Amino acid sequence: MQDKLAVFFDEWVLAHDTGSGFFESSPSPFLEVMEKHPENDDRLRNIRAVLQNGPIAQALSWHGAGPASRGDLLLFHEADYIDYLEGLPQDTASRLTGTTVWGPGTWTIAKVAAGLAIGAARHVWRGAGQRAYALVRPPGHHAQPGMADGYCFINNIGVALQALRQEGLKRACVIDWDVHHGNGTQEGFYQDPDVLTISLHMNHGAWGGNHPQSGAADEVGGGPGRGTNLNVPLPYGSGDQAYCRAFDEIVAPAVEKFAPELLFIAAGQDANQFDPNGRQLVTMAGFHQLGRRARALADRLCGGKLVLVQEGGYAVSYAAYCLHATLEGVLGRDPGLDDPIAFMPEHTQGLDAALRRIQETHASALTEMDSVAEKSL
Repeated sequence: MQDKLAVFFDEWVLAHDTGSGFFESSPSPFLEVMEKHPENDDRLRNIRAVLQNGPIAQALSWHGAGPASRGDLLLFHEADYIDYLEGLPQDTASRLTGTTVWGPGTWTIAKVAAGLAIGAARHVWRGAGQRAYALVRPPGHHAQPGMADGYCFINNIGVALQALRQEGLKRACVIDWDVHHGNGTQEGFYQDPDVLTISLHMNHGAWGGNHPQSGAADEVGGGPGRGTNLNVPLPYGSGDQAYCRAFDEIVAPAVEKFAPELLFIAAGQDANQFDPNGRQLVTMAGFHQLGRRARALADRLCGGKLVLVQEGGYAVSYAAYCLHATLEGVLGRDPGLDDPIAFMPEHTQGLDAALRRIQETHASALTEMDSVAEKSL
């Protein structure tokens, strides 16, 4: 019998309207054709289409879930922040940050997205299946407990993970390979010794008051959670080789040491080589390998319990192909789609030195994680 994957999706998530302009700002007076905001419905329409029509279609089962409740959201987010979102005008467009667009219906849609992530997590945790994927927007990994950021309002993985803790989950790991630092997830679990958060991202640094975290390797967690946050900031131009080596040499050993009961993946495709918001060169082959590696870790450590939640990926056509390749890897299948456009060479100069510096920075924190784990036994 071939492996199966549960996909959680609702048409509602396509209704989040982020508008258009000159990339992410106001319309330009000098241009005739305005681009849609990068975080638009077309990206999910294409992902849905390639999943329904591509080679893995028969391996997928499609599911829905109810919207997250206020109580669900408060498991990760601060009450004042939820009050603020609930109090925003629900019928007009506004910007919560320079790039984070709130539109008519956004609040309902954000709760639907979080509910789908919870549904996918419960599907796996309750034993209905070993693997699930939540096809959602708005994305979530930049949403901090008390702040919206980077197209994100509700931290979908953060809420889903906390919901499972209400059902007995003790130790969980989040691996985030979206091209941007998963600062919101980091912030929410920074002092939590029972959640290991790992972010592989291009080395973009902090980007202002809504993203004060730098994503540097020395942000390793605080207080009792010291050693349970690992950042892997990769040089611009990093491609398949860099991401796979970082996973094998840094991510996998840390996850094995932590020994989680369930593995979450913040599955963005914006590290692809044609993404407007990224500067990395990961191809379909690279995403396939990341999917395989995530599956292998979950099989080895978590009884196969693996939950993927959609994050970024803004090259409307290529990101969909990269997501399909990821899920082929998760399903243990060989690639079934040819890569239609990959041709840019990887940049590997300085990769050895960069990975070595990250490992050296992590070393003392991982030692502290060991001592925390020993005390908890």
